[in-house]
Amino acid sequence: MPKEVDVLDECKALANETRLRILAWLKDPDANFPERGDDTAELGVCVGLIQQKAGTSASTISAHLAILQRAGFLSATRRGQWTYYRRNEARIRAFAEELHRVL
Repeated sequence: MPKEVDVLDECKALANETRLRILAWLKDPDANFPERGDDTAELGVCVGLIQQKAGTSASTISAHLAILQRAGFLSATRRGQWTYYRRNEARIRAFAEELHRVL
């Protein structure tokens, strides 16, 4: 598959205001989710907190998170019944570099 197709799929994942906000919020989780517990800080941010901040339904936020995860921009960690998300900084950097090469 040509690199341009990969970049296009990744751009589609970013072509949504809520998904861009999620990535921006997760860039600085301490500032954007001050209510999260210190005991889970290394795992990322719980879906419930992301949903609450986005003001959307559970199913909608789950769909957004799944799209970002499939594109490689987020990684998920499950702990019991909870799922925590964090940015995949290496993948985001690689995407930006590839976008620069393609354009």
